[in-house]
Amino acid sequence: MRVARVATASGPRPCVADGADWAVVEDAFASPPVKTGERIPAEGATLLAPVEPTVVLGMLHNSGPDDRCLPPQAFQKSARTVVGPGAPIVVDPTKGAVKGEAELALVVGRPARNISVADAPAYVLGWTVGNDVTASDQAALDETRTQAKNGDGFTPLGPWIETDLDALAQALTASVDGRVVAESSTDGLAWNPFEVFAYLTTHLTLGPGDVVLTGAPGTAFDIAPGAVASCAVAGVGELTNPVHALELPDHHEGA
Repeated sequence: MRVARVATASGPRPCVADGADWAVVEDAFASPPVKTGERIPAEGATLLAPVEPTVVLGMLHNSGPDDRCLPPQAFQKSARTVVGPGAPIVVDPTKGAVKGEAELALVVGRPARNISVADAPAYVLGWTVGNDVTASDQAALDETRTQAKNGDGFTPLGPWIETDLDALAQALTASVDGRVVAESSTDGLAWNPFEVFAYLTTHLTLGPGDVVLTGAPGTAFDIAPGAVASCAVAGVGELTNPVHALELPDHHEGA
């Protein structure tokens, strides 16, 4: 099942794909979701970030098999960094280099605390495409990654959620201005998505709509203002966002 948030004149609506339309549902996290009868043509629909998370977490040291020998370590991103398809990633040119990271993002479906790896799939609503944007030159200046991970638009998600997906072996692709710059697969992660999810729930409760960025196994790529960044996950879709420069205040005398 494909789940999305669609913009309407009356505000965002949770929807599921139904033929050539989006069918509005009462609650995207209900099992099964109940359709309201309202339908939105898919053609021309404006898709938003598929969820509005309270918590967004990612994993350091999850880029390849060698990272398995390191202790797992998480970082948190502000939910305010989440944007949807087509929304800008805003880069502060005074903060140094910025990288995108094409990732599979896990969307939590129900409250989860101290779950096992074996039980983890039962707590997952589905999967979406994530771009874990990072001001890479800031990482060494702040071990919590607050400075590196929390720029405006630094967590694009979308275009929708796929509830049926083999998360352990899906191709990941990153492109800039339509040119492929990185390719990999989720099977290259040191800790697979269910291991990451289970580990995180040993430290805090995650709930419906929360998001886990599962890692970038060789899918980091340079981005800069004026570019268009795209991340794709096989079996889900492609997420595309323009890169803009932050408008800095003019401190010239008399301005």
